[in-house]
Amino acid sequence: MRIIAFDPGYGRTGWGVVEAGQRANEFRALGYGVMETEPALSQSLRLYSLAEQCTRLLAEYDPDHAVMETLYFSQNQTTAAGVYQAQGALLACVGQRGLPLLELSPSTIKSVIAGSGRAGKLEVGRMVERLLGIPGPIRPDDAADALAGAIAGLFHVRSGAVLAAARPGV
Repeated sequence: MRIIAFDPGYGRTGWGVVEAGQRANEFRALGYGVMETEPALSQSLRLYSLAEQCTRLLAEYDPDHAVMETLYFSQNQTTAAGVYQAQGALLACVGQRGLPLLELSPSTIKSVIAGSGRAGKLEVGRMVERLLGIPGPIRPDDAADALAGAIAGLFHVRSGAVLAAARPGV
């Protein structure tokens, strides 16, 4: 089973693809990184660029499921609007491909990876490195967050969590 996960952002979106092994805690990172958009472009072109990059990743890695980290903003509404729009572009891309989608909160991802929903970025990053056998820190943090989401998604799918089926043409 192969899962792609996204840590949505307007200027930079983390992504990670993880494949499950035969054993319950066996994972392999197939790829990770960030999708970036040019600040000089208009809003619509930035979102289009993000969707194009997402489409290329889905074609390259051919995942079975997608994971999206749910968003929570308490103060900066300007940042929130851009991130929500980026999430929408990613959701449309996932939907066009017809991938089942699992949305996980940051605290759920942290809990699965580090055993606590209040774990810090450093602790989560180190556990992701350990679980995937990646030496040294995963950079940028957006990619590490996406890999954490992919691992958490694999745990949820294996445990029989219900996935929302994305259907093309809806």
